[in-house]
Amino acid sequence: MAVQQELVQIFDVLVNVMFCVKDRDNRYVAVNDAFVRRTGRRSKREVIGHMANELFLPELAERYEKQDAQVFASGNALRDQLELIRRPDGSLGWYLTTKLPVFESEASGSTTSSSARATPRPVDGIVSVSRDLETPSGEGIAVASLTRVVDHVADRLNEKLAVSSLAEVAGCTVSQLQRRMKQVFGLTPTQYILRVRVDRAAELLINSERSLAEIATHCGFYDQADLTRKFARLTNETPARFRVAHRRH
Repeated sequence: MAVQQELVQIFDVLVNVMFCVKDRDNRYVAVNDAFVRRTGRRSKREVIGHMANELFLPELAERYEKQDAQVFASGNALRDQLELIRRPDGSLGWYLTTKLPVFESEASGSTTSSSARATPRPVDGIVSVSRDLETPSGEGIAVASLTRVVDHVADRLNEKLAVSSLAEVAGCTVSQLQRRMKQVFGLTPTQYILRVRVDRAAELLINSERSLAEIATHCGFYDQADLTRKFARLTNETPARFRVAHRRH
C-alpha cells in the first residue's frame, strides 16, 4: 500500500493532529510526528511496521482495532469519534477521530468505472486523523454568544439537557447553535454536554471520595451503569480503574 510522502509531510507540521495509515494487516505504514509522540516512541522507525497492540496499552489497542475492524468490514468511514486521550506529557485531552477506508483502486492509483463501483471493493487500508480539541478562549466563546450556554450546562449538569433548551438560552435556532458549537468547540451540542459530564466525573474521581453512584447523579448520568458505559466508551477505562490509575500518579 503506497502512501504519498508529501501527504505525510503536510501532517508533520500539524502539531495538534495525529495522522496514521494502516494496511490491511493492521500495521502502520505511515505516521506523522505527533502520532509518534503519542506512542511514546522516539522515531517513525520504531512505529512503522508495528501493530496497535505493540505500541499501546491493551485497552487502547483493543479499542483502535475494534474501530478499524468496523471500517474494514463495512467499507464505511467512522467520523468524529469523541475520545479522551492521555497526551505524552500525562495530561488528558479531548480528540475527534475520523477513520476513512482506502480501497484497492485508490491505493493503486487506478480508476474505477461507475458500474464497477456498484460492487463492494475490498478495503486496502485505513487513514486515521485525530484532532486535539483545544479549549477555546473566553473571548472566542463570547463572540459566538455561547457564554450563556457554557454556564447553563455547567450549572445544570445534573439535569436533563435538551439541545432545544440550549438554543433558547443562546437566543438562536437549533441549526444555528449546531453551527456555532462546531465552529468554537469542534463538537455538536450533544457531544459538548457529554464532554462536560465526563470531565466533571473525571475530576470527582480523582479529587473526591464520592461513590460512583453519587458521581453519576451529580454529573447528570442516568445511573452508575450509564456513567460506566459512557465513560469507558470515551476513555476505554471504567471509572473505577480511572480513579485507581490516577491516584497512583
